[in-house]
Amino acid sequence: MKSRYKFRVLLFPVFGVLASCGGGDGGSGSSSSGGSSSSGGGWQSGVFLPSSSYDALCANPRSGTSDRRGTATDENNWLRSWTNELYLWYGEVTDVNPALYTTENYFPLLKTAATTASGQAKDKFHFTYATDVWLALSQGGTSAGYGAEFAVIASRPPRRIVVAFTEAGSPAVGQFQRGDEILQVDGADAVNGNTQAIVDTLNAGLFPDNINETHSFMVRSNAGATRTVMVTSANITHVPVPITTTFNTNSGQVGYIQFNDHIATAETPLKNAISFLRNSNVTDLILDLRYNGGGYLDLASELAYMIGNTTLTTGRTFEKIVFNDKNPSRNPVTGENLTPTLFHSTTQGWPGQGAAGQTLPSLNLNRVYIITGPGTCSASESIINSLRGVGVTVYVIGSTTCGKPYGFYPTDNCGTTYFTIQFRGENAANFGDYTDGFSPANTGGVRGTSVPGCSIADDFGHELGVPNEGRIAAALSFRESNNQTCPAATGDAEPPRVSKSSFFTDASDTGLAVSKPAARLNRIVRSQ
Repeated sequence: MKSRYKFRVLLFPVFGVLASCGGGDGGSGSSSSGGSSSSGGGWQSGVFLPSSSYDALCANPRSGTSDRRGTATDENNWLRSWTNELYLWYGEVTDVNPALYTTENYFPLLKTAATTASGQAKDKFHFTYATDVWLALSQGGTSAGYGAEFAVIASRPPRRIVVAFTEAGSPAVGQFQRGDEILQVDGADAVNGNTQAIVDTLNAGLFPDNINETHSFMVRSNAGATRTVMVTSANITHVPVPITTTFNTNSGQVGYIQFNDHIATAETPLKNAISFLRNSNVTDLILDLRYNGGGYLDLASELAYMIGNTTLTTGRTFEKIVFNDKNPSRNPVTGENLTPTLFHSTTQGWPGQGAAGQTLPSLNLNRVYIITGPGTCSASESIINSLRGVGVTVYVIGSTTCGKPYGFYPTDNCGTTYFTIQFRGENAANFGDYTDGFSPANTGGVRGTSVPGCSIADDFGHELGVPNEGRIAAALSFRESNNQTCPAATGDAEPPRVSKSSFFTDASDTGLAVSKPAARLNRIVRSQ
């Protein structure tokens, strides 16, 4: 089987299915029933040719690539066989005739319909990206947008949509502030509007697909003042580590790192952040992952090594991946024997980030305070799980994480990159069953795997990285108290983060889904 990218993916939180960018020719049954134009034959339930039989047979071949002329049914047959070979729960997929659907409508069918103990979908992470968009985002950290991170407090009318932060140097700077509430988008009521047309307008404005799109926003500041701003989208380069600082306490210096994206450009700033904190003689660390949906597992491993006591991490398993029962000991994508990802003590090497093999600094801590939210997903959750797996004490301050112990290899076919769950990640203690996320111990109601810490709602009334911001203040107080005291639990009231495509079309139950795009809610493993 051909692996198009030298990636392995861990997980990003993706709630809902992204609309497919993939090629269908718009027709169903464009070739013989279920067969490709090159191999022929009809569809038979439960009978699968190798996915390589349909590889790069495209309804719309790309020039300058290995694409060949094919049909939408060829693309669907590739998806069907690829799913049967690699999907973690392939036996739970209903086998339907690939000739009856466009590619856009076929891929969403190729997943399990099972639910978790809490009633959530077992597979929340099934999506696609246009290949060129995915490469730009995953390798360079760029995407079309304003540089404003929007968060949903209430997804149904009356909605509450707020600005979580803005990227340095982006069009959003000076236009939006943390805590601004979105009241209107291009004149559409963002609070009470409950028709699909309004939802479409809101999403078009909040999530521009292209650069040079100008949209208007009516916003209300934390102080209650209302204003209208015009913002034009651009190619946004995400800043993965925007804040590194220290807090002076009665019991020593406490370091703080805001880490937003496990993207390739994060390696050097993470290394620099840890070096700064080590030179500042910090005795504890608050790692803020509340908006970090994941990304490259190698970066999560590097950061976990730089945090933990090296006597606990050196040479130990950070995470091992488990594929479906067809592949108990072999990686079916790379063909290699399955071996764990260790806590990386040296740089792994990324384009523009310096050479591989450089020794990483370490804070040598026996404990860490991690700020979480519903957008904390995948590779970010791996940091929590894997440090716990080797005996580093992890305290969680915030709210329940997204629950994504799964991963995938993003795979291109015909210009669309497909993401389907192919493996589960487990720590050194063989634990990886946190499908309902990690929850602070005092979380009420539905909860995931319990971790010591405090349930605290996001505090949009204060800037990030300051000691009086709600979650940071709770972490500092929890650390100082002799009996690890928490304030009254509030963080569990937050809804899970959802992807742009998770819309409600019934006007009586219209919701707006706003969060990071799916490609920033992942776990990516690179082939070596």
